[in-house]
Amino acid sequence: MKKTSLQIAPPDVESLIIDLRGRKVILDTDLARIYGVATKAFNQAVKRNSARFPDDFQFRLTTTEVAALNRSQFVTGSGLRSQIVTSKSKRGGRRYLPYAFTEHGALMAANILKSPHAVAMSVYVIRAFIKIREQLAANAAILKRLAEIDKTLLIHDVTLRDVLRKLRPLLEPPPLPPKPEIGFHIKEDAVPYRIKRRTARA
Repeated sequence: MKKTSLQIAPPDVESLIIDLRGRKVILDTDLARIYGVATKAFNQAVKRNSARFPDDFQFRLTTTEVAALNRSQFVTGSGLRSQIVTSKSKRGGRRYLPYAFTEHGALMAANILKSPHAVAMSVYVIRAFIKIREQLAANAAILKRLAEIDKTLLIHDVTLRDVLRKLRPLLEPPPLPPKPEIGFHIKEDAVPYRIKRRTARA
């Protein structure tokens, strides 16, 4: 029996995981290609084991979601992901709306295929999901830390403003001495003693 050749390298699995309905998922065409089976055969196997695929494992895309993916030219930079098209014509693309699989659904799909190749490749798929999840967690932790730093700086800013308000008078230069008066001025205390005494006798 001729083995199906792998059409996608394991390191590229991460680029095939997309965000739909707030979940990280991989589409049936990509997952079937990774597991080395035709998309139709893959979905038939899933359908025969539908009880193993609840909504949090697998769901079908809507026409709106497919149209949005097509508009974004559903192709990776390396050209490994083919555009998704639905059409009633056999030559126009697939006739049915695609399915999306979450991390648990992708693992379950490998188990029902009962293929050593699919089981081996499921390791790469799960690792890709884990890596994305860890990256999201790391980003969330960084954002939380930045918020804490921002809050701390705000508190310190208020404290520093209060300290500066109290220190500002001490930091200001001393007042300038009064300027000397220009011209000849006789102050009362500067009148000669004799003039004062004569005035008193009179």
